[in-house]
Amino acid sequence: MDFIRNLWLFMRERKKFWLAPMIIILLLIGFLIVFGSGSAVAPFIYTLF
Repeated sequence: MDFIRNLWLFMRERKKFWLAPMIIILLLIGFLIVFGSGSAVAPFIYTLF
């Protein structure tokens, strides 16, 4: 949690709020890769792409 707090403080102090959507999209893609690689939901995720 310290990393997230430091990241938020960095973005707030340096006015780098444009980084937030990039970080969220990267996290979502990573979640899809991890969740879709070895589960029964994988065929449904593959149909999205």
